This record gives sequence, structure tokens and C-alpha cells, in this order.
Amino acid sequence: VAPTTPVCEVPSSAMTGTVVQMSCKETEGSPPSEYQWYKNGVALLEKTGTGGARAANITYTMNKKSGTLLFNTVTKNDTGEYFCEASNGIGLSQKCSVKRMQV
Repeated sequence: VAPTTPVCEVPSSAMTGTVVQMSCKETEGSPPSEYQWYKNGVALLEKTGTGGARAANITYTMNKKSGTLLFNTVTKNDTGEYFCEASNGIGLSQKCSVKRMQV
């Protein structure tokens, strides 16, 4: 079953240095969807355990299975427009509407 449009939870504002968790969920897809977050139209990288220099400036943890995007400490750099895409390899992937977070 193709995924339906996911529901995205993105706070409209956050204080610098606080923990912010965004969530994305859809329940129709079978097999269960994987979720990809985007910021300002660019796909966010999934942080891996290798922790190379390139990943050093990644301040979030993205879980493709649960659809959560967790910022341990948000900075002004995290201000932007976020949306998430659900896909399970069946039918078209579905995106939620873009939501802006101001830090």
C-alpha cells in the first residue's frame, strides 16, 4: 500500500540551546514507510557512527524508521523551512506541507 501524506510536527519557534524534536508519521503505508527530512528543500543527511570531519557540523539525529528529527541544541543556523517525505517503495512518495522553524 502506498503511503498517505504524512503528518509533520515542527515547532514554529525554539530557543537557542534547547532540545527540539520534530516528528513525521503516516499510518497507511505497507510495508511501513521510511521518512526523509528536508531543510530549505535539501535532504538532511543521516548521521552515521563514523563521525568524519564532514559530519562534525551535524547537530541533529534523524531516524528514518520512526520519522523523528532530534536537535540536541538548536542554533540560529537551524532556522529554516522543514518538511518530511514518506516512502515505502510503493506508489509515489508523499510530503507534508513545509513548516518554518525560527530559532
